[in-house]
Amino acid sequence: MKKNVYFVSGIDTNIGKSYATAYLARVWREKGINVITQKFIQTGNPAGYSEDIELHRRLMGLEYLPEDEQGWTKPEIFSYPASPDLASRIDNRAVDFDKINHATSVLSERFDAVLVEGAGGLMVPLTPDCLTIDYIQHSGYPLVFVTSGRLGSVNHTLLSFEAIERRGISLHTVMYNLYPEGEDKIIQEDTENYIRHYMEKHFPEAEYCHNGSFRVRFKTVGFPKRPGSCGKIISFHI
Repeated sequence: MKKNVYFVSGIDTNIGKSYATAYLARVWREKGINVITQKFIQTGNPAGYSEDIELHRRLMGLEYLPEDEQGWTKPEIFSYPASPDLASRIDNRAVDFDKINHATSVLSERFDAVLVEGAGGLMVPLTPDCLTIDYIQHSGYPLVFVTSGRLGSVNHTLLSFEAIERRGISLHTVMYNLYPEGEDKIIQEDTENYIRHYMEKHFPEAEYCHNGSFRVRFKTVGFPKRPGSCGKIISFHI
């Protein structure tokens, strides 16, 4: 497999990983990078369907791709909306990591870059003995990490950063979710400033950029035509 696969995780479920994945894919495509997204384990959907892949394509402005139809972008799907560990036990079949890795490898060969969206946060169990962070560490994928400025997120973010640093995982990009707009602006801005400060100390290679062009409302104005220079911390609306 080529070294062109990036794993997308975040501080929690419903933090905006799917929107962030689609946004980053759209930005990269506009820069001429042939990128595809993958949902490595989808839960809460019927066989053959991934709501997250459907969302990715819609926000990327694309129809379903041949790789979507062939199942390479959604290799494992479970019916119950829970952690992959619980969902797989309910469906009475184990997570097939060989199938997942093969699908990712196929996409890696066909595209310039692959964005693999995870399920939930870093510590979500995939099996009784394997957490999401274990999978990222074992795979060696650079991490795209999604956080926000809502109350309490600074604690979740710093705990995640400490785990990432301890595991020796490469932090590639931090995406800062500005949704919902009704959040306390003082807390939101202070959280971002603290995350920047922490990154400068612990992840000095991870540059950041706070650019108005990254403040995107996916549901209203779509995506910027010229995203500008992309650093390693991106602020966006969903």
